Amino acid sequence: MTERHDKRSAPAAGISPTARPLGRAILERAAWVRILPFGVFIFFLVLGDLLAWLGAARATLLWLYPLQSGAVLALLIVLWREYDELHRFTLPIPHMLAAAGVGAIVTVLWVLLDDSWMIAGSGPGYDPRVDGRIDPLLAAIRLLGATLVVPVMEELFWRSFLMRWIARADFRLVDPARIGFKAFVLPTLLFGVEHHLWLAGVLAGSAYGLLYLRHRNLWSPVLGHAVTNGLLGIWVLATGDWAFW
Repeated sequence: MTERHDKRSAPAAGISPTARPLGRAILERAAWVRILPFGVFIFFLVLGDLLAWLGAARATLLWLYPLQSGAVLALLIVLWREYDELHRFTLPIPHMLAAAGVGAIVTVLWVLLDDSWMIAGSGPGYDPRVDGRIDPLLAAIRLLGATLVVPVMEELFWRSFLMRWIARADFRLVDPARIGFKAFVLPTLLFGVEHHLWLAGVLAGSAYGLLYLRHRNLWSPVLGHAVTNGLLGIWVLATGDWAFW
């Protein structure tokens, strides 16, 4: 664990000690730039369910994910200067190894925790096959989107924003190490129910949250999340168990 200064005065990593209090942070730009990419991601999920219910062609639904991933990536690029905690990759090697190890463990748990009572709802997952064969472009976009785009987008929302905002309205001033019980548990539970495999989701959210609290660096849960999604994507492509996608 990194050396800590006096917690009463130490700002979160990457935050200027002279940063202006945000007041009602939910109305501030710093909050919305973390909410917007996540909101766009959820919009496309709802749109996909609606189109499927309306009987849209499978080809249309297959290309919805590239649009979703591309839209979120575009927002992250445009708003990148707002994400001060990600401007520099400052994880020491021991923290990188710990985050990667946690991500690998979560992958194993994700595959194993699939009993019926551990699943909320159902879905066919993302099947990139066209005419019985895996479409390389669709598979690559799905894998890269899940590995490189989704972890950044979700960790900015769940950990950088929501976890700290529950702790204090001016969330940019919250040191991750000082996040309390309620601020840790509520986003973790919500992160879990966002996924069909809710129990695996809760455990994953707990693991990424603990990385954030312990390492005080958003890159740590981003890396752990990316390792999970990358390994899971490789496993799905190797086994053809599309429900996990």
